[in-house]
Amino acid sequence: MTRIVIIGGGPGGYEAALVAAQLGGQVTMVEQDGPGGACVLTDCVPSKTLIATSVRKQALLDSPSLGISFDGGVDGDAGTVGVDLPLVNKRVKELARAQSADIAARVEAEGVEIIRARGRLVDPQVVRAGDRTVRADVVLVATGATPRVLPGAEPDGERILNWRQLYDLEELPEHLIVVGSGVTGAEFAGAYRSLGSEVTLVSSRDRMMPNEDADGAEVLEEVYRRRGMNVMGRSRASSVKRTADGVVVTLEDGRTAEGTHALMTVGMVPNTSGMGLEEAGVQLDRGGFIKVDKVSRTSAPGVYAAGDCTGVLMLASVAAMQGRIAVWHALGEAVQPLRLATVASNIFTDPEIAAVGVAQRAIEAGEIEANVVKLPLATNARAKMQGFNDGFVKVFCRPHTGIVLGGVVVAPRASELILAVSVAVQQRLTVDQLAHTFAVYPSLSGSITEAARRLMQPQTESGI
Repeated sequence: MTRIVIIGGGPGGYEAALVAAQLGGQVTMVEQDGPGGACVLTDCVPSKTLIATSVRKQALLDSPSLGISFDGGVDGDAGTVGVDLPLVNKRVKELARAQSADIAARVEAEGVEIIRARGRLVDPQVVRAGDRTVRADVVLVATGATPRVLPGAEPDGERILNWRQLYDLEELPEHLIVVGSGVTGAEFAGAYRSLGSEVTLVSSRDRMMPNEDADGAEVLEEVYRRRGMNVMGRSRASSVKRTADGVVVTLEDGRTAEGTHALMTVGMVPNTSGMGLEEAGVQLDRGGFIKVDKVSRTSAPGVYAAGDCTGVLMLASVAAMQGRIAVWHALGEAVQPLRLATVASNIFTDPEIAAVGVAQRAIEAGEIEANVVKLPLATNARAKMQGFNDGFVKVFCRPHTGIVLGGVVVAPRASELILAVSVAVQQRLTVDQLAHTFAVYPSLSGSITEAARRLMQPQTESGI
């Protein structure tokens, strides 16, 4: 029986553990924080739970346009929608713990041993877990990453925060300054604005989320500004300091922004130091991320790696697939190398931004030849019924064969809508095949099949 030791219990670790156990391996998972790791306990699950609450509140705030009004809000004023932040945070934490417990029960039911300790490599076949030494035929490192600290802006857990400290706040921040306008910054900025905080988003680039679809980022920034958010472009922060009753953010050009709290979202650093990796022959890049190939192998024989510690698309879904691929490969199963071109991603803002396949910037740069159709969500019948005015569906295909290359959806629940495009990309379907697939009428997904029809017959101007 193959002995497999997994260091880290996040998606890359526990999904690999399940596959290994089902294939007959003797599996030990070493995780110091709890099954699910930081993804479940402090990062992805808590943040999306908070965002779900904020989206629900924003829907209430937007409902007067549908003819719905409120009487007797929490302050006795018509139309007031209150937020009980301690209750919100209590729910966030309880849900995260419950999810961790569910994962523990699932992996233990498959016969996986869980050691609650910090793991490190002694050599490629020996793992030190707390005060135990465990021998292994195969080791998978899935230790994740930690919020990066900006020198001069060290979090104190009270006024200057990283996102793992938000859920200990007793009151909603009066004015939250979010430093960093990538995906994490955009998500939290939108959530706290909808919950009722005044929000300033500090972006070092021309626009928020510079690495994402430009059309989608433009829509979201317009929505944020309309909701009263102050988005500061070309504004790199040099320091964040506490004041008597808040914080002051100093920008590199000398300007300042003052608020009650600052949230630092300036990237991640891998949890790879002090683990004996390089001593065991595991190569790291200059950022400390573990170098892996497309089947998750490291440079050390028998040692694999998965998830954020590898720096390969920091998504839970990618971590899980890397972990599964590692185990399939290690145990001699048929395996398809990781194909990043088929990875679907989602930004949990309001509206959401989901994407899969090629990016429009690659098309515009001439790297890929593709036809593009973009349909505004405001022309979709279901969107009109629900009062959704912001967003679009965009689909890319090859000019001659019509094979679907990718797409972008900006809409409520875009994370669900993108699946149709993701299946098309994964299975190399054509726009003809997608166009001949029935969509419910009326539905937001109808815009996907309509976009496919437009690509199949570019001159068609049929309604939605």
